[in-house]
Amino acid sequence: MLPIPLPILDPNRPQDHPKEKCGVIAVWGHPRAAQLTYFGLYAQQHRGQESAGIAVSDGTRLSAHTGMGLVPDVFTHSRLEDLGARGGAGAIGHNRYSTAGGSLSCNAQPLLESFIDGQVAVAHNGNLVNAEALRHYFAQRGSLFHTTSDTEVMIHLIADPEQRLTVDPLAATLRRLQGAFSVVFLFADRIEAARDPWGWRPLVLGRTPEGHPVVASETVALDVMGARLEREIEPGEIVTLSDAGVTSRRFAPPAERLARCVFEHVYFANPASEVFGQNVLAAREAMGAVLAREAPVRADYVMPMPDSGRSAANGYARESGIPYREGIVPNRYVGRTFIKPSQEERRAAVRLKLNVVSEIVKGRRLVIVDDSIVRGTTTREKMKQLREAGAAEIHVRISCPPIKHPCFFGVDFATPHQLIAHNRTVEQIREFLEVDSLHFLSLEGLLSTMKHDAPDYCTACYSGEYRIDVEHPTIEQAVSKEQLGMF
Repeated sequence: MLPIPLPILDPNRPQDHPKEKCGVIAVWGHPRAAQLTYFGLYAQQHRGQESAGIAVSDGTRLSAHTGMGLVPDVFTHSRLEDLGARGGAGAIGHNRYSTAGGSLSCNAQPLLESFIDGQVAVAHNGNLVNAEALRHYFAQRGSLFHTTSDTEVMIHLIADPEQRLTVDPLAATLRRLQGAFSVVFLFADRIEAARDPWGWRPLVLGRTPEGHPVVASETVALDVMGARLEREIEPGEIVTLSDAGVTSRRFAPPAERLARCVFEHVYFANPASEVFGQNVLAAREAMGAVLAREAPVRADYVMPMPDSGRSAANGYARESGIPYREGIVPNRYVGRTFIKPSQEERRAAVRLKLNVVSEIVKGRRLVIVDDSIVRGTTTREKMKQLREAGAAEIHVRISCPPIKHPCFFGVDFATPHQLIAHNRTVEQIREFLEVDSLHFLSLEGLLSTMKHDAPDYCTACYSGEYRIDVEHPTIEQAVSKEQLGMF
């Protein structure tokens, strides 16, 4: 049996949950486009808490403001009013957490650049597998890069004569990209929104009561903006928002097998959102119900690991008939904590974020439900707290399969050797967590709760089966002439 050493806890980095990649917003024609974009970003704050930005157009010129931190920290009232005054035609916005490029202020989006045909701003959710290859290609030709983000290669592509001089430069650019991208481009006279042919990340089209078109990563942003959902933007589609209205064209046919990220439903998305046409809260409750059928146990309470395990715990409790109680309470006022000099102080910093209610857990047999375990260190600390509070038994239930493989499409999963489930059995993980039992939802069980056919979801982080070749990226056009002839 492989030993499982206890990693050093770093309170600056959540140990057991991946970072939310990004969220994008776009609004055209609304007289307060910047303010509406701000509300949309606020609604999608859960998708990225590292930086935020808004770019606006006045119909002739683009302006932008970006910064590190949460949306309300980046945009003061005066800053937002200034942006609003400089852009009445349209706006795009972005919440960011880096999965490619690192946590640097220069990487905050939207990226705004000028080239021979004018200005362009871009905001991107996803991760490009061939970004490094494209970056090397342009650097060899003398191009200068201002960021370390994979998104910047899109601007170099659209400005390059090979794409710029074609009938549709944006379509030619998008055909050179490999990987996940739900992206919005702001030009002086329009917004272009596009989604990769595999459909990894969500992107939806809506409309305000006044008839102004909006685009967002999640439907919860549309709700906050007062807009109604019209439809998903389809894989391989470009949707143009302009004064002429909303038009659509394809840059590529949808992949034969789509690759909707199943982890959007497991963890990423807001429970109030509809993602890939399915309500997230209902999906998570269904996962909990299937988990209860797959892994029943005698217990006094079903208890969620807040906040991510709440919906699945509700589903588990209803299916099992075991009462639902909340005995682990999050501290809403704990932000980033400094790395402490000793192991004990580091553990104390982690414990600040979640407090155990001893009166509820003492002498009780508990089913603890969470959505995932990545590294396992924070989960282990919480289980120790429950033991110290007097829990008689602890049975951990996880509403997704073990995460064994890294993600290359927009999820900040650790390298394989940092994933607790990589090359370890469930029993070894149980021993590491020091709990009485541990069960993960099966992949079949997870996919049974999804709306679409199982082959049309990406499950690479569980199965190791990647939809595209991540080891041999290419800078050539990813769509063949034969495929282009299909539409």
